[in-house]
Amino acid sequence: MTAVMTMKIPPVRLKDRAGGGVPACVRNVVEFSDGSGQPRPVAYVERELPPGGIPAYRAARGSGARSFVLWADENRGSRVATVVTESARSGVTTYQVLGARGEIIGTLVREKALRGRGLRTRWTVRQPGLPEAVGHKGRIFWWFVCWLLFPMMPFLLVIAVFENGDVPRGPRRIMWRAGGRMPLEFKAFGDKLRLGAPEVDLRLAAALLALLRSFDGWFHRSWDDRKD
Repeated sequence: MTAVMTMKIPPVRLKDRAGGGVPACVRNVVEFSDGSGQPRPVAYVERELPPGGIPAYRAARGSGARSFVLWADENRGSRVATVVTESARSGVTTYQVLGARGEIIGTLVREKALRGRGLRTRWTVRQPGLPEAVGHKGRIFWWFVCWLLFPMMPFLLVIAVFENGDVPRGPRRIMWRAGGRMPLEFKAFGDKLRLGAPEVDLRLAAALLALLRSFDGWFHRSWDDRKD
């Protein structure tokens, strides 16, 4: 059976907040399903703010920096993992995923399109003991189509608004290759992360999905870019 992860990002309502504007519970949840039963939560994901708070976080994320906490439950009982930015410069950002005791679970590298080693954004997944997995965002053909349609983007946006449709996005599918296998695949339709190798650490996969969803697209506000 195919194992799949999804990330649910419900809107934050005023009644969901405790005193001081802090969310009463963590609402963003990554769920795992292997088709044998109901999806089960793997982690509840929340951004971890620096000393400067939300303004400092939002300013830093422009360079690609991210910092997340993956909690075991919505009440922040214990950490499952932590995502920290090891380096962010020249369009290449390296993230470390740490376990509950601070041990390294894996490393994720994002190389921005035209700034790294190719025309497409490149994602590299490194897990100790496994071959390095490399994936590129979108297919060349669909990026070519997207570039051809770019002059029409204002009209497509207007149509989306009046028809209550989805705002146009660039190609987002990513297929990771490692040693002749495809251990991971991000399917843009439904924002699902497919796990094609049972040895992939679920905590690392959850962190990868949270990172991918923090780069949701040109005209979509990502879950970690909220002003409150």
